[in-house]
Amino acid sequence: MASLDEPFTVGDLVVPNRIVMAPMTRMKSPGGVPGPDVAEYYALRAAHQVGLIITEGTYVDRAAAGAYEDVPHFYGERALAGWADVVRQVHRAGGRIIPQLWHTGVVRPGTEPPAEGPSGLGLDGSPAGRAMTQQDIDDTVATFAEAAAAAERLGFDGIELHGAHGYLIDDFLWSGTNRRTDRYGGDPASRARFGAEIVQAVRAAVAPGFPVFFRLSQWKVNRYDARTAESPAELERLLAPLVDAGVDAFHASTRRYWQPEFEGSDLNLAGWVRRLSGRATVTVGSVGLDRQYGEGLFTEGFTRPAGLTGIEELVARLGRDEFDLVAVGRTLLANPDWAAKALRGELAQTVPYDPAVLKTLA
Repeated sequence: MASLDEPFTVGDLVVPNRIVMAPMTRMKSPGGVPGPDVAEYYALRAAHQVGLIITEGTYVDRAAAGAYEDVPHFYGERALAGWADVVRQVHRAGGRIIPQLWHTGVVRPGTEPPAEGPSGLGLDGSPAGRAMTQQDIDDTVATFAEAAAAAERLGFDGIELHGAHGYLIDDFLWSGTNRRTDRYGGDPASRARFGAEIVQAVRAAVAPGFPVFFRLSQWKVNRYDARTAESPAELERLLAPLVDAGVDAFHASTRRYWQPEFEGSDLNLAGWVRRLSGRATVTVGSVGLDRQYGEGLFTEGFTRPAGLTGIEELVARLGRDEFDLVAVGRTLLANPDWAAKALRGELAQTVPYDPAVLKTLA
């Protein structure tokens, strides 16, 4: 029966407790270079007993990978030097940290260079950017592997692949954006092939015990009704190639961790993924908050405050082994010491989330 303060092992990584900092895009790295303020931001959470930090999404080295300004890169001498300092500071504070490797895909059409995806379709089904060629796919797979190797070289404790929310890997997983008729499209296993090739290339580029996390979701940016898998059977077929390729843990992104994923069961998405894949899972979604991530990217989720709630149900689900780790997002922005207070049973001393905290890396 797991509890928040028990250690957990994934590959060679031993996480001292079950609390994870969720990846949250902050856009505070001018020119793609994480500075001393980024290192201090992560180290502060590590010092307050966050068991594992997953960094904000970081762009891999491909021209079409980045759709947003001031997001950190995971390539180039200056950016990697900045990340090396982040790792040093987090480890000095007693924490563990993995970077999230990211290609934004078709989520923002109209960018330059043009967005790229499996079929040149945006999240709303309209034409957007261009369909990737086999050479594009091969080059992108190699780029993810290079970034993973760099992460291990810099001293990170593992990596996470961003395969959620309508970004590139998820564009291939979801039939709404993947209309290909080659080996990367069609049935669930074929739609998972691109992600599996990335996982396989990453596994070949790093040590056997270097853990590979994979983030997935049903919802997409501004498409909260989207479903990558309509049933447990379809989800199992999507997961199998990723498991075979070498994923160590899945990070199942939902807006509300307590919401059942499929009819007939109380299991959330992380619970179903754990049951179907046999791999460790991370749950996430409004932990400690009474307001879920918003209906629009820049509306409710970012501009309206959220009050506090207890975590009794979360701990009970963890104790039933529904999932293995718990990722906390906005609550940790408002309360850098949330993990320490949760472990001491002092959550009554925390403060509500207010979007004003997004203005700085406090």
